[in-house]
Formats: sequence, C-alpha cells, structure tokens
Amino acid sequence: MEKLNINQWAEEDRPREKMMQKGTEALSDAELLAILIGSGNTEETAVTLMQRVLATCGNDLNRLAKWEVRDFSRFKGFGPAKSITVMAALELGKRRKLQEHPERTAIRSSTDIYELFHPLLCDLATEEFWVLLMNQATKVIGKIRISRGGIDQTTADVRSILREALLQRATQIALVHNHPSGSPRPSNEDRHLTELVRKAARTMNIHLTDHVIVTDGKYYSFNDEGLL
Repeated sequence: MEKLNINQWAEEDRPREKMMQKGTEALSDAELLAILIGSGNTEETAVTLMQRVLATCGNDLNRLAKWEVRDFSRFKGFGPAKSITVMAALELGKRRKLQEHPERTAIRSSTDIYELFHPLLCDLATEEFWVLLMNQATKVIGKIRISRGGIDQTTADVRSILREALLQRATQIALVHNHPSGSPRPSNEDRHLTELVRKAARTMNIHLTDHVIVTDGKYYSFNDEGLL
C-alpha cells in the first residue's frame, strides 16, 4: 500500500491544520512532535514515525527527554537535524517548568525543594551536587552547582558550600543531589557528607535545613526522615 503524502491527508487530520482549527489541546503528543520534524520516511508519515518513537519509551515524554541523538538515529528518517529539533523542544519545556519557580520563592517543605530541582536534575546521566541558598525567611537567594560526576567527600567540598553561603549572605542552606540509578535511598557517603556540612555550617551560624536526593519521580529528605 502506497503511503499517502501528508498533503493528501484529509485537512482535519494534518497536524498543522488541526492545530489551527482546533487548538493545541486537540493534538496528541505524536502529532505535536510530528509538526517539529516536518516529515517522516519512505514508509511512514511524520505522525506514524513519532507514534513509534513514543511507543519505544512507553509514551513518556520524560523518558524521551533523556534521549540523545544516537537514540533517535535508530529510526529511519531521523537524522541529527530532526533529533536536535525534538531535543531542543523538550529542553524548552524543562526551562519553562523552571521559570514557574522565580527567585525569592519561599521554601516550606522538602517537596518545595524537590519541585525546584527536579527539572534541573531529572534527566541527568551523572550525579550533580547543588546547594540551595536561603535567607532567614527561607526565601531562595540562589542555587549553586558544587560538583558534577559524583560526591567527593573532601573538606574542599564543605568549604565550597560554605563559601557560597557566606558570599551570598545565606543564613540557611539545603543540599541537593541526584541519583541517576533511580533509587533515592542515601548511601553511607551521603550520610557522612551531610553530617560534615551540618557541623561545619553550625560553627558559622548557618542552618542546614535539609539534604534532598532527587530521582525522576521520587525523592528522599534527610529532614523528613529525622536525620537532621
């Protein structure tokens, strides 16, 4: 059976025309992504191709956001240009989510910390360690990445954390890092570093409010678990 060119589809079935007539809400994820890539391959329309791509990652856009060019290239008709277009769109979605949390947001719970950092950390393949800086009213002053590629429990890490707090006049801090493995449970190293920072911060009258371990969909809070 010969594949219909997208221009031969009924007008209401073409993604661009459908969006103009019915609005973005009427389109499926596959149809929205098809608009981005513009065309499919010799056997599939753009929509059919994107349906197959989405099926491969369980129709989960969060999983798709973790893909790299080599993952898309498994599909016929998906060259670097189309791959990068989809990756850029998903990154914009992540940045839009980040902008929903303007600076000076008040942190009231571990969930607030998780929601602030989840867009930053959820798609990473390696560990990153961050410090959240807050004022006396627990309003966010800044978010600083301390290390990438795993936690190094040296006193240099503790000094880096406290230096950032002192430079920005933070009186409260929270530690945040991700576990790419998907398990939010803290390691012995996580526990030891938390205690090192807590004791060092206390000598400078800086309060360590929490250490939150972020995964994609779950988190662990040292404060909630009574470990601070």
